[in-house]
Order: sequence, then C-alpha cells, then structure tokens
Amino acid sequence: MIGSLLNEKKADIDKELANLLADNGSELYKSMNYSLLAGGKRLRPALFLMLLEIFGLEARSYMKVACAIECIHTYSLIHDDLPAMDNDDYRRGKLTNHKIFGPGMATMAGDGLLTYAFELISNQENISPDTRCHLISILAKAAGPDGMVGGQALDIISEGHSSSLPELRKMDSLKTGCLICAPIDMAALIAKCDEEMQKSLHEFAVHLGLLFQITDDLLDVHGSLKEMGKLPGQDEKSLKSTYVTILGEGKAQELANAENRRAKAAISKLGSSFERLNDLADYVLARAN
Repeated sequence: MIGSLLNEKKADIDKELANLLADNGSELYKSMNYSLLAGGKRLRPALFLMLLEIFGLEARSYMKVACAIECIHTYSLIHDDLPAMDNDDYRRGKLTNHKIFGPGMATMAGDGLLTYAFELISNQENISPDTRCHLISILAKAAGPDGMVGGQALDIISEGHSSSLPELRKMDSLKTGCLICAPIDMAALIAKCDEEMQKSLHEFAVHLGLLFQITDDLLDVHGSLKEMGKLPGQDEKSLKSTYVTILGEGKAQELANAENRRAKAAISKLGSSFERLNDLADYVLARAN
C-alpha cells in the first residue's frame, strides 16, 4: 500500500519536475536538469504531499513547494558527489553530474537548484505571503549551516577519524535529518495544525531521519549499484565512521528497529488517519535502495 502511494506521488512529482526548468540550451540548464530528472525516490517531497493529504488538503495545489524541496535535495547530492567531497562516480544509477559536465559546472548546477527552490516557494500564490516567508525560513534553516550544510561540514572534518556514536548522531541529525524534518514541518504549517501536533510530527520526523541514515549505512555494506543507484562500499573507502563501523551490523540493525518504534510512538496519539506514516517508517526500515 505505502509503496504504491509513494510511486503515485513520485509520478506526480516527476511530471512536475520535467516541466520545471525550460531548456534554454545552456550548459547550466542541461546540468541542472540532468540531475533533477535522473529519478530517485522523491521521498522528501512525497512525504510533504502525503501529509497534506492526511490533513485533508489538495496536495497537487502545492507542487511548487514540493518541487522546491526536491531541488534542495538534488543540489545537495550534486555537491556531495563532487571530487572535493565524496568523489562518487554514480548517483541514481547514472554517472554523477561532475563526470558529465565537470566539477565547475556541477557546482553551478547545485547552486542554481538551491536558489531556484526559494523562487519556487515565493511563487506559490495560493499560500499567503506570511506563510510563504515562513516556509522559506524552515527550508533555508534545514538546508543551511545549522542544518544539512553544517552536517556535511562535520562529515568532511570527520573523514579518516573515528567518531563517537553521539558525534555521529549529531552529524546525521543535521546532514540527513533536517531535510526530512523540513517537509513535515512545512506541511504542518500549511495545515495550521496545533502546537502539540506539530511537536509530535516533528519528533516522528527526527526518528525517521535517523532510521533513514542507519539503513543507508547498512545498504552501503550489502547494497548493489543496481539497487541503490550508487556504488556500495564508499563509506569504507572514505574511512568514514558509520553506525555499522561503530556498532557492527547486528547492533546497527537493532538501532534501526528501535528508531522505527520510536517514530511510531511519537505519533501514536494522533489517530488512525496517520497510519500511513507508520507504514512509511516500516518502508524505510525495509528499504533496498
């Protein structure tokens, strides 16, 4: 059920993304579209749209915001793959952006997607100007130095060094968790849900983000290029600390199971309409890519 729902949302998002950046013939737009249209799970914008529907809103009316979230995520992947960072050759089953367009143009493509995301939200006219500003603030903070970029900086610093479990949790809560929390926080804002519900949903997102990262670390050990769309074993190659290297595979899986339970517990009092989020937590726990 949840797999079909995510595929439905992915199809809607892919259709919108395909018409987003008109190809003006420039290398920059070709580079931006190359990564933006390369596929992927679209989990973050799908989570945003799914939650809007749980609140009884017409999700397709907020596609600019959903696409903005995916633009931010795709920008982060382009930059994360660069030679100066993780130096990956494959992403989403295709050669990484810098392998096709070069590191300089890939950097510009990431910058272009980052800034275009905020233009998209500012043009979502069925949302009040005040709410649009608040949405931009949530996404900018999640992506910025106190969020994803801050986590990526810690990731660079930690390469070749052993990290403690608390240090790894902090890094991953920023690098991965913030951009999973943001879609939920943004949907809750649009739906004008009360403070208690916002806190419960945010707590769910925190645990979902950690669960996602733990399963990512496990997949890096056992996954394949075909399943993951990127080469496995990159963490070991880069001498990175992960939940697997610190805890071992068995304990890392136990921690994933625990985060799955914590995510569900966070929303246990919200009612049956949020059952989809429980299914999503199970989906992330069992994912193969």
